[in-house]
Amino acid sequence: MKNKFLYTIIAASMTFGAYAQKSDGSTKSLVKAESEFAERFAKSGSKAAYASFAAADGLVFRPNPVNARTFYAGQPDSKEVSWTPVYAKVSRSGDWGFTTGPYSVKGDQPSYGQFLSIWKVVDGKWQLAMDLGTTTNKPLNQVTPEFIEPKDSYKPKFLNDKVRAAGADIVATTEKTLNTTLKSYGTAAFSGFLNPDARLLFPGYEPIIGKDKIVPFFHGMISKISLKTTKVNKADGGDLAYSYGIATIDYKADLRESFNYIFIYERQPDHNWNIIVQAFTPADR
Repeated sequence: MKNKFLYTIIAASMTFGAYAQKSDGSTKSLVKAESEFAERFAKSGSKAAYASFAAADGLVFRPNPVNARTFYAGQPDSKEVSWTPVYAKVSRSGDWGFTTGPYSVKGDQPSYGQFLSIWKVVDGKWQLAMDLGTTTNKPLNQVTPEFIEPKDSYKPKFLNDKVRAAGADIVATTEKTLNTTLKSYGTAAFSGFLNPDARLLFPGYEPIIGKDKIVPFFHGMISKISLKTTKVNKADGGDLAYSYGIATIDYKADLRESFNYIFIYERQPDHNWNIIVQAFTPADR
């Protein structure tokens, strides 16, 4: 009996350790947490995975933003989704980062898509803060994983909610300027706000990578786009930020559609904020 009890304790410890999602401030640790999340989902199902990995205030877009834990607690359990991160980056302050890559849903009629997940560190562990997916056809292009480590480590000593809010306001002003410019110049306005290596996740398409491809893509089918920002969050390191909200798109084919969006911003050497990832998924209005 004693040996059986000892075995149970050891097994429980191993199980807890397998899903500890510890952060050491590196992109490697974030990718490991994402992979552990996918592993937990495959083994234990969606309820257990989101209960263990989602932050208490974590959001999922299903299709509109809802609390992740609450949503999955009320859904049928599932093990049918699998995913793999192929692009990830973490702030130099190590307090949050993001991952993106392809996902697939098993079944009689398999489906495919791309995900964008934002993670934050809570008590030394990575927790899922935001999760958006957009559907695509079955991927045809091979993708080389790119996991970018922070260039250095920087954690400001004197930070409070007021200072954080002021920092987020700077990025919010950038997005407000983008929205104003979009109204004046149409989708060509993105040229001044996208990084050269930016990537776009848009329903029905594989990731579109590069400003030189994204701007013509938008120009080819969209006549107008307007943004209504819900929230902006900036990393303590001052190098990364994200926003989310509602985008209203008027197509050239005389059709209007609403999307939930997440933009990832990165601060440039000239102190401007450029978008490095854009993700859109249809909204329920």
